[in-house]
Amino acid sequence: MKILIMGLPGSGKTYLTERLVPLIGAAWFNADKVREMANDWDFSSEGRVRQSNRMKSFADFEKSHGRIAVCDFVCPTAETRRLFGADFTVWLDTIKEGRYEDTNQLFERPTDVEICITEWNEKNHHDVAEEVLRLRGRNV
Repeated sequence: MKILIMGLPGSGKTYLTERLVPLIGAAWFNADKVREMANDWDFSSEGRVRQSNRMKSFADFEKSHGRIAVCDFVCPTAETRRLFGADFTVWLDTIKEGRYEDTNQLFERPTDVEICITEWNEKNHHDVAEEVLRLRGRNV
């Protein structure tokens, strides 16, 4: 299963993911760490597509071996989300603007997500884990 945790920079993607991953026993791919490994800090449209494809490759590998992969990254456009091809998407709609104006301008609000988090509480990650494991039991 490929899980996308998406939202603007500063929305809490990494915060949620680091709490979710141990609950579901998943591999975790963080966008900043993946960009660092690739030494690719290009945030142009082409760079964002390349990053989406890179994250997809890692997640597809895990999924092909029967594991859950969680990728947390902005994934700002319908195209980057389509390319990634998540089985399950969590949108962190917790802020109206991120810290990077170019990303704010580019960001397209998603229309098809499994869970939308609009405010933080102490059980967000448990709620997401419960839904993921429920779906996992149905072999999604």
